[in-house]
Amino acid sequence: MYTAVMETTPDRLIESTRELLWERGYVGTSPKAIQQRSGVGQGSMYHHFSGKPELALAAVRRTAEQMRETAERELALPGTAVERVSRYLRRERDVLRGCPIGRLTQDPEVVTSPQLRAPLDETFEWLRGRLADVLAEGQARDEIAPGLDTGDIAAALVAVLQGGYVLARAAGSAAPFDHAVSGALALLTQRA
Repeated sequence: MYTAVMETTPDRLIESTRELLWERGYVGTSPKAIQQRSGVGQGSMYHHFSGKPELALAAVRRTAEQMRETAERELALPGTAVERVSRYLRRERDVLRGCPIGRLTQDPEVVTSPQLRAPLDETFEWLRGRLADVLAEGQARDEIAPGLDTGDIAAALVAVLQGGYVLARAAGSAAPFDHAVSGALALLTQRA
């Protein structure tokens, strides 16, 4: 049963759906499981949402918003570009659970739905752009080697994060994630 204190029935439904999508994927997230986790009855659920697809979309959108907010908090803090990127990459996270957005990209029901996939695409595009902006600021301040394509570096950093999650889950240990992040940061600080 959903344990966090939420103010509204729709919030409880969305939060429960978010958790279930992360744990079980789209197919494994049944309306009954959502109702049980949220403590909301069937009538209330269908009063607020037309069905599982609409509720799943609200949950995916909220997950994407929270991921962007978390990243922005780390990337907007003062410091050099490398310090800011490092703070974001090394922030506390539940590595073995995987990225809630990245895990959804592996769900066939999600990626074949343009509506459910859109918030994922938008979030990864935003993250690549935001990292590229931070890296470009660092390049302008001579913190990062000139001539490097900051968009390509940002894309590589996102790939390192997502790949690090996959390797960590496969190993049952956060060590592969930590090594991937350390390696990416080491490359980022190299001078030609």
